[in-house]
Amino acid sequence: MSELFTELPLGKFYESMVEKQPDHEFIVYPDRNLRFTYKEFDERVDNLAKGMLAIGIEKGDHVGIWAKNVPEWLTYMFATAKIGATIVTVNTAYQSHELEYVLRQSDMKALAMTDGFRDTSYFDIINELVPELKTCARDHLVAEKFPHLKFIFHVGQEKHRGMYNTNELLLLGMNYDDDEYQKVKDSVTQHDVINMQYTSGTEGFPKGVMLTSRNIVNDGYYIGENMNYSPADRLLLQVPLFHCFGTVLGVMAVITHGSTMVVLEEYDPLLAISSIQKEKCTSIYGVPTMFIGMMNHPMFEMFDMSSLRTGIMAGSTCPVETMKDAIEKMNMKEITSVYGLTEAAPGFTQTNAADSFEKKINTVGRKFPNIEVKIVDPETGEELGPGETGEIMCRGFNVMKGYYNMPEKTAETIEPDGWLHSGDLATVDEDGYYSIVGRIKDMIIRGGENIYPREIEEFLFTHECVQDVQVAGIPDEKYGEIVGAFIIKEDGFDDVTEADIRDFCIGSIARYKVPKYVFFVDEFPLTTSGKIQKYKLGDLGLKLLDERRANGEL
Repeated sequence: MSELFTELPLGKFYESMVEKQPDHEFIVYPDRNLRFTYKEFDERVDNLAKGMLAIGIEKGDHVGIWAKNVPEWLTYMFATAKIGATIVTVNTAYQSHELEYVLRQSDMKALAMTDGFRDTSYFDIINELVPELKTCARDHLVAEKFPHLKFIFHVGQEKHRGMYNTNELLLLGMNYDDDEYQKVKDSVTQHDVINMQYTSGTEGFPKGVMLTSRNIVNDGYYIGENMNYSPADRLLLQVPLFHCFGTVLGVMAVITHGSTMVVLEEYDPLLAISSIQKEKCTSIYGVPTMFIGMMNHPMFEMFDMSSLRTGIMAGSTCPVETMKDAIEKMNMKEITSVYGLTEAAPGFTQTNAADSFEKKINTVGRKFPNIEVKIVDPETGEELGPGETGEIMCRGFNVMKGYYNMPEKTAETIEPDGWLHSGDLATVDEDGYYSIVGRIKDMIIRGGENIYPREIEEFLFTHECVQDVQVAGIPDEKYGEIVGAFIIKEDGFDDVTEADIRDFCIGSIARYKVPKYVFFVDEFPLTTSGKIQKYKLGDLGLKLLDERRANGEL
């Protein structure tokens, strides 16, 4: 194995980039023309870091951030990294029960939060969970439910009872001793946990994934290398920062190559395509549903996509037809896809900008340098050869330190010799290119036959009426599971029926793979980061079948 790109902790690495190109644009918010150079952003980060030290945030403390992709999100992330605190990323869609769990399980000392998200008031939730905010002075918070919680920071201009706002912390930082600040920064290493992200919790309670500078900075570097990033590149970042897609594939890939981020607070297809033209973006990220939304927007043809060349489609299985459309309609001839999971910081395979069209649309590329990857039989652990389907695993610099305060779960996921279980099924070809078949638990077992949803989805995408499709197992008394296809139609295909789809499949794919039922839907259940919640589709199928029975259709 060759040496890693860097062994510097995130804060010191960013400072090294500031020295190289202080006046280069780092962050742009196109909807308000807000712009920070590398140096301007670093000065703001330093003041926030010193402000947090001034009130008692220390190395090793956990600081949550609960907000959309607002400008202060990254300020908090870099400020905590510089002083060796851990940023705990909180999903914007969390409600009271979920926030309560994360506040308690993470031992969070401070929470930075905006007013709310969509129709959710974060203030209502935090005041319900921490009623002491209304009576305690902001330096003396004692929360009965959360013994570690000492501070709430409001990300905004307004002042609120019991809270500091960001501007007050910045002002405090301007008066903090620089020598003391430097001592704290010098104590931080690349092995300190600086980022904690909670898994989606589809299998039990969410788990706090502990990631270090060494994990995420180097992972971001290899991601940027596969897209040939340079200071000339401008990434449109519309995926959530609370997810590794935003913080690593986005932010870390940018800073390791001196590039620029054009940030959207949240995904909006019209704002995205207009920002590409306005800022001459060369790269854009998104999950498949985001790309479908942009390309199907009625105003898509009005905007110039010629500046684009690369980007990443990832986050869920990437349909071949959507990838083709992005290459052709959005000029993304060097598009890539990344495979990984939060526990792997997150990427460990990726297609390269120079890969062939077939490799781009049919695989998730080859492994990163300094990472080992293998495919094993899920039952026996025996390593499998090219073309054989098994669980994909990895080992290397990118593997998380573990789940916070969950040693048993950590031991289940990481083998004693360092191999990380992914829970995903994959194959590898003779050239070392990996293809993801599906999740082990997504695999449909119909009467003893193993069926991989991805294969059927790719076939259904070739039907002209299909805009998007997901295939999932529906519980069945006779077969255990049967195949259900959930389809979002293209406009103008109202007359296409379930029978038409089944007829399209018969004779082209094996009979046992043909969907027993086809459901035309308007949307899929999604996480806030845009991933399909496939595990919910089986229950949805049962519900829709019950409705058909009630209507006498079955």
